[in-house]
Amino acid sequence: MKYYNNKLEEWKSSGNLRSLPDVVHRGKWIEKEGQTMLNLSSNDYLGLSSRQDLRNEFIGQLQESGLPFSSSSSRLLTGNFPIYTELEELMAERFEREAALLFNSGYHANTGILPALTDKQSFILADKLIHASIIDGIRLSGAPYQRYRHCDYEHLEQLLVKYAHEYEQIIIVTESIFSMDGDVADLRRLVSLKKSYPNIWLYVDEAHAIGVRGKNGLGIAEEQDCIRDIDLLVGTFGKALGSMGAYLICSRTVREYLINTMRPLIFSTTLPPAQIAWTKFLFEKLPCFTDERHRLSVISHLLSEALKGKGGEISASHIIPFIIGENEDCILTSLSLQRKGFYCLPVRPPTVPKGTARIRFSLTADITEEEIRFMIYDLYQNT
Repeated sequence: MKYYNNKLEEWKSSGNLRSLPDVVHRGKWIEKEGQTMLNLSSNDYLGLSSRQDLRNEFIGQLQESGLPFSSSSSRLLTGNFPIYTELEELMAERFEREAALLFNSGYHANTGILPALTDKQSFILADKLIHASIIDGIRLSGAPYQRYRHCDYEHLEQLLVKYAHEYEQIIIVTESIFSMDGDVADLRRLVSLKKSYPNIWLYVDEAHAIGVRGKNGLGIAEEQDCIRDIDLLVGTFGKALGSMGAYLICSRTVREYLINTMRPLIFSTTLPPAQIAWTKFLFEKLPCFTDERHRLSVISHLLSEALKGKGGEISASHIIPFIIGENEDCILTSLSLQRKGFYCLPVRPPTVPKGTARIRFSLTADITEEEIRFMIYDLYQNT
C-alpha cells in the first residue's frame, strides 16, 4: 500500500494524476460543478448519440422486435442472436468484402486479433504512434515486432527489405487517423508496399475514421479506394457511430479462424442484442449523414488553420492537437478554457511523448462555426 500511495503522490506532483470527472451530458454540452461548457473532447463525431429523432425512431422498432437488454452469454454458447449475423452480413455487403466479425469494444478487437493470428514465425511492423490497445495486442501476441518511424514509409520499406524473407508472415499495423495527432496514414502507399511481397498482411484501425470519412462514411480506406486490399480492417462503433462495440472486415477464413481462437471473443459475454440493433439502425443510415460529415470538415479546417504553428498543421482531420509542452502549463490552459465555457482536456505523458502535453480538440458535427470562432478568440486571449 505504501508503494501505491507514493506513486499517487508522485503523479500528483508531476501533474500526471488522473481522476474520473463528475459530469452531466446534454447533447454537445457538458455540465460540471454547476458550469455548462461546450464539449470539445467528445468522440461522438457525427453527434448521433444524442439525436432525439433517431432515438425515437429506433425505440419504436426496438419495442416491436422484443430484443433483450442482455445476451447473457458468449456468442459461442447461447448468445448468438440473429441480429449479430444481420449486422455482420450488412457490413460485409457495404464494404464489398467476404466477411465481418463483431467484438465488444475496440480494445477487445485490438488485444485479441493479433495474438490469435500470429506466432513466432510472424513479424509485426507497427507505426510508432499506434494506439495503446494495439500495442497491448502486439505484446500479448508474443510475436517479434518493431516500430517504424511515424508515417515514415521509407523506413518501413527498409525494414521490409530486411525482414520479409526471414519470417513466414509479416503484418504491417497502422491507424488510419491517428488518435492524438489527427494526421492521416497513406494507405495507398502501405498497400503498394504490401503487394511487393507475397507474405505481408496489412492491419488498419479506422476507429477515428469510420463514419466521418469517405463518400459513404466507410473511412479513409474508402476515401483512398483501397478497402479490398486491406487484410484486417478494424473499426469501432463507440465514436462516430454513436453506439458501442467494434468490428473486423476480413476474409471468411480469417473470420472462422478467429471464432475458434480469439480469447476476448470466446470468453466474453457478448454485447446486448438491443445494443447491436441500435448499431445496425445507425449503420444502415451511415451514407445519409453527408451533411454532418461536411459540417465536421468545415469546423475542423477552421480550427486547424487557427492553430498552425501550435500543432494544428499536424492534423488532417477532426482531431486537432494544441501542443503546449509541459504538463502544468497544459493543465492551466485547459482549466482556463473551461472557465470560459469550453470543455477541453489536457493529454499528458505517457499517452503522448514527454514534452508534448497538449489540448486534444476532438470536434463533433453539431458544433457551429460561430462556437469555434469564439473558442479560438478565447484561446488566443489566454495565450
